[in-house]
Amino acid sequence: MTVIDPKIDAAATLSSKRLVNDNTSQSRRQFLQTMAVGASAFITAKAVANPLDAIGKASTNTHPNTEIALRTLTADLTRGLDKSSTHCVPATISTRLFASSNGAGDRERNELSLKRLNCAGFAIDNPDIVHREYLRFAGTDAQRASDLQNIATGAIAAPKLLLGVRGGYGAMRLLPLIDWTSLGQIMQEQGSIMAGFSDVTAVQCALLAKGSMSSLAAPMLYSEFGKTNPDQISCQHFVEALTNPKLQIEVAVDHAAQAKSPIITQPKSLTNNVTGIIWGGNLSVVSALAGSDYLPQPKGGIVFLEDTGEQPYRVERMLYSLYLAGAFKHQQAIVLGAFSGTGEDSYDDRYDMSQVIAQLQRITQLPVLTGLPFGHVARKHSFPLGAECTLAPTSQGYRISFDNYPVLDAQKINPQGLWQ
Repeated sequence: MTVIDPKIDAAATLSSKRLVNDNTSQSRRQFLQTMAVGASAFITAKAVANPLDAIGKASTNTHPNTEIALRTLTADLTRGLDKSSTHCVPATISTRLFASSNGAGDRERNELSLKRLNCAGFAIDNPDIVHREYLRFAGTDAQRASDLQNIATGAIAAPKLLLGVRGGYGAMRLLPLIDWTSLGQIMQEQGSIMAGFSDVTAVQCALLAKGSMSSLAAPMLYSEFGKTNPDQISCQHFVEALTNPKLQIEVAVDHAAQAKSPIITQPKSLTNNVTGIIWGGNLSVVSALAGSDYLPQPKGGIVFLEDTGEQPYRVERMLYSLYLAGAFKHQQAIVLGAFSGTGEDSYDDRYDMSQVIAQLQRITQLPVLTGLPFGHVARKHSFPLGAECTLAPTSQGYRISFDNYPVLDAQKINPQGLWQ
């Protein structure tokens, strides 16, 4: 089994040379000082609406130093924050980033997110990857695959947390380049957690389908923790999902709205508890995996789907792709998260998401539950994917409970560091 070495890629090598040359005028001390700006002098980062936004201007500030320099950088990041005002904790949770999709082009936003995670207790081993860039991607295919493949081969020790940098597009290009079986086995042995969403759904589905390993539907480095004002509730739920071995989410259903446009109605509704493996993620990505070996279809499973910026008819077309491919066979229920920015059907504004959901229920004959607070929205509840979950009806809506997934030590994490 070979180890992917990102330096062997010719395009990557040329790009790296350019970046090194661009940095020859900046001393190591200057670089570290730039990265270790104090909390009182945080530069306001550009607000990005969601992970699917354009990359922005190219980054030309990759730091070429060795692993020793990176360890020094991590220490300097901690010293760069005023612990008396930000309540930082020692960064003891081994963390590695993986950048499977778009590049994270805003340098200041990257630095801010790295400082916050370090303050919250996450020791990031490879902060330099946020500066990789090749075309629209966060590096060449070889570079991006190496973030995970080198863990699968044992060349790099598996961390406790594998955190996605950003979504967008590009993860599907990596699927044949990674030994998912080995990666899943190593992650299970080490109790590692992979966290992300959006385009990272491709990686999470492959990990479950071929590696039998769960992951976490959760905010990512650039998309949340680099914001000028990260959502505190989302950050708290992120930490809770990382640390609570018996996570539960209560979802309230708007019965008045259902009376006008019923969704969870006949031909079948949730009347009893349903238990199974929850899987899925971003609908655009999941539907693109239909018919491949990377689409998990656990028997008796529960399908979760969310998306953004797709008109109702396009959402239905992707759902039909899954339906015609047999993805809903042997499943027990479908849970829908946020479908943000759907807007009106450009052909006929009478056709909205309620019509799409009603049709999905008719063709699958499955309970279709809506309102799980996760997706391309400002406020999210993180939760395990690929873990066992139970759906239970309640007087207000439904409860979703999770079991049998890895967690971290809550005593080592300071949630407040993620938004300060």
